[in-house]
Amino acid sequence: MSWINLSILSTNNQVDNLSEFMLAHGAISVSIQDDNLNQPNEEIIFGEPRNGPEQFWQHTQINALFKNIIDAKKIAKALEEKFCMELHPNFNEIPDQDWVKLTQEQFHPISIQNKIWIVPTWHDVVDNNAINLILDPGLAFGTGSHPTTHLCIEWLLKHIKENDTVLDYGCGSGILAICASKLGANSVLGVDIDPQAIIASKQNATKNNTKINFQNSQEKINFKSDLIVANILSSALKVLAPAIAKHCNTRGKIALSGILKSQENEIKDIYKEWFDMDKATYKDEWVCMSGVKI
Repeated sequence: MSWINLSILSTNNQVDNLSEFMLAHGAISVSIQDDNLNQPNEEIIFGEPRNGPEQFWQHTQINALFKNIIDAKKIAKALEEKFCMELHPNFNEIPDQDWVKLTQEQFHPISIQNKIWIVPTWHDVVDNNAINLILDPGLAFGTGSHPTTHLCIEWLLKHIKENDTVLDYGCGSGILAICASKLGANSVLGVDIDPQAIIASKQNATKNNTKINFQNSQEKINFKSDLIVANILSSALKVLAPAIAKHCNTRGKIALSGILKSQENEIKDIYKEWFDMDKATYKDEWVCMSGVKI
């Protein structure tokens, strides 16, 4: 079975009405995106569209999925008649596929310094002599492909010692906590504010035969750490600085990531109240900052 995607452009004030009409008349799903996404060579994640930030969402592309071309063309005509506007619709056939397999093909085993492999659950282990992290990137952030994950794992490889206690603050999929455990940490705790992250982390820890405690970060944390790794957004790192310092032993070490180069100095100024900050490491536009508890 294949589907037909009906694509139209709309002004911002008509998006809801057009979307609701299509859903009410047989669309299987409706999605919207800023038409700036269709412009070539636009830096819309870390930059601005050509005409500045005020141009976001001025023109919106609506994509609606229908069972067949007859339904899609019928709805396009009805839309033009009801809303008295020319929509210039585009119709594209979307063939049926094995969507699970297609999603899985996006994730491949990843090597870090030829010492650690991050292996999706549906792949075979590549190197039995390496440390293999078996990961199901399903419920939470943390597939192992992001530069900040690489930076944090490289930091753990360099700093972790046998019998260390480790706190993974913002554990996501549990990848860093599992890595710490497999590198010889004596006790590991992963915390996250997202309940789905806790579920994913526990499942991944079980797949890796590791004994790690996970809890919601809103609960009281009774844990002091030799090492703390926090791969989260810089906005969260700013707020969490006192808590991270509180849970770090004197002369303990921290690794902070999820930070862009442009945010480095601001984060450093906050954390130097509790830590002697070391030289940062970089990958692409991302930073991993580290320090020692004073």
